[in-house]
Amino acid sequence: MKLLRYGPQGQELPGMLAADGSVRALTPIVKDIDETVLSPDGMRFLEALDPLKLPRVDVPGRIGSPLADVKEIIAVGLNYRQHAAEANLPIPSEPVVFFKSPSSICGPGDDILLPPGSINTDWEIELGIVIGSTASRVDKTEARNCIAGYVMVNDVSERQWQIERGGQWSKGKSFDTFTPVGPWLLSASELREPGSLELKLDVNGTACQRGHTADMIFDVDTIVSYCSQFMTLRPGSLIITGTPAGVGFGMKPQTYLAQGDIVEMSITGLGTQRHCVHAGRFATA
Repeated sequence: MKLLRYGPQGQELPGMLAADGSVRALTPIVKDIDETVLSPDGMRFLEALDPLKLPRVDVPGRIGSPLADVKEIIAVGLNYRQHAAEANLPIPSEPVVFFKSPSSICGPGDDILLPPGSINTDWEIELGIVIGSTASRVDKTEARNCIAGYVMVNDVSERQWQIERGGQWSKGKSFDTFTPVGPWLLSASELREPGSLELKLDVNGTACQRGHTADMIFDVDTIVSYCSQFMTLRPGSLIITGTPAGVGFGMKPQTYLAQGDIVEMSITGLGTQRHCVHAGRFATA
């Protein structure tokens, strides 16, 4: 099952992608793709529907993030062996956990806005885990039961603010538009092997990232269980699981996003994203 949201920013409506590629409306069946829908009962209810019997949405314009109310964005850094190598950093012995602000979320086709003065904004394609059940101190064997589905995410990162401004990485990763999500949420019942996905990201038509979730140091079950030891995961929590090699920071010479660049990316079963990079319209300290 593929769930999505369509419409102008702030006015998105819930929908479902049918087998014929058409978008089908979920209103008034559900209000939005929120914690009620993401619960096990909510997902089972929607999976029992026949999408082809739902009203067809003719040529929807903007596709937004498939998640209406993200409780928090929990990010895992340096979780691909080849990415740790390109960063010249040791393989972590435990997941490296940090946070991004939910205000950074945007849609899979929205513009990425560079912060004023930014010259080091980078790309990071990632697999996202969407929590559907409250999880506190769960074992790895129970972790999969807490997952509603999976999404594609770009963990856009301003490296100067991330690395050189002191403190946590969050400062370089939480600007508006720095977390494109979507185009759809793929239900966990449909994606049973998250460790067998191919990730691709191109900038201006040039291949940059070519990775596979088999290269992850900590798998999906380990990540969910580990995070739940330190915090209660709630329905609507989004965990992004790290990026493969091929980021601009790891290139020689280092390469970053600039005005007019086009970023395109895809993950097996999770669709595609396409973004134009523009100078931002907001201030920073």
